[in-house]
Amino acid sequence: MTRLELIKREMEKQGIDAIYLTSAENHRYACGFNNPDGQVLITKNKSYVFADFRYIEAAKREVREGFEVIMPTTAETEYLPALVTENEVRTLGFEEDNMTFSHYSKLKEVIKDAEMAPAAKVMNARRITKTEDEVECIVKAQRIAEAALEELLGRIRYDMTEKEVAAELEYLMKRGGAENISFETIAVSGTNSSSPHGVPRNVKLERGFLTLDFGATIEGYHSDMTRTVVIGKADEKMKDLYNTVLKAQTSVLDVITEGAKNREMDKIARDIIDSTEYKGCFGHSLGHGVGLLIHELPNLSPKSPEDLVLHAGEIVTVEPGIYVEGLYGCRIEDMVHITPGGAVNLTAAPKELIEL
Repeated sequence: MTRLELIKREMEKQGIDAIYLTSAENHRYACGFNNPDGQVLITKNKSYVFADFRYIEAAKREVREGFEVIMPTTAETEYLPALVTENEVRTLGFEEDNMTFSHYSKLKEVIKDAEMAPAAKVMNARRITKTEDEVECIVKAQRIAEAALEELLGRIRYDMTEKEVAAELEYLMKRGGAENISFETIAVSGTNSSSPHGVPRNVKLERGFLTLDFGATIEGYHSDMTRTVVIGKADEKMKDLYNTVLKAQTSVLDVITEGAKNREMDKIARDIIDSTEYKGCFGHSLGHGVGLLIHELPNLSPKSPEDLVLHAGEIVTVEPGIYVEGLYGCRIEDMVHITPGGAVNLTAAPKELIEL
């Protein structure tokens, strides 16, 4: 089945006559065209892609079969209600996680023939399970990121700043073929590494841990990985901390599989860390889904529903960490593809402790 057909099938399950997509990610997922300012309307019978003059030529060329490409000549508050009426829509789904209240209010005022209903679950249900071509894009992005990391480690000098390291890594990914970076690259050293999402500073690298959290995109799909290396030599305390994080991660990687409980995966890693002197120093969830967004469903979290389990087709990160305030921190992150009866680690970068 095509993506359009799969979306329509999910709409029927959720009792939605039509869905109006306003987020860039769902726009791209549905029609295959990357337009951050475009919208998509999918009804039972017809589907439309709306693009202004800046994007109309590319849209006509790149939008997948099954969509009518339109460059509106009137305001959204005019053409959208007209198409809702024309297609006899009774329930119009919208992305409540993306649409502002102001936007929703304007549309609700003019759409008289249909009830507007929150419908983010329609697209969430579709995007959580990755197809083979989606997995291929993520793997390709990951290989680009890994190659960039390998080259970066040979280029790092003690007189570089954190900002320079981050910029160099981003350059290497783009030079290697990345469409873009997945998110603002994290390159934090020494005391700055104790912040899980620390911001690279314009200061020279501190001795100690250097945590690198980064990723590339291919056709909109993200990769995500973290590696922690050492600037200089690691003392025994640092080696013990690193090995504790590595043990927490590999213990999950050894058992993660289809049908495993999301909450249990987090618990395995958390219990290992909390059994040491670093109890309470792992303050974030174990992992998250990755796809057209860098953070999407599903999550591996202590807050995950007790009965939530992993399903074949999902891609999640496994990223335990230990962060000692005012001293240093360490995180190791891989991406895992859940497969029928098992799982495949999509990350090939080595994890032995590297001293630079």
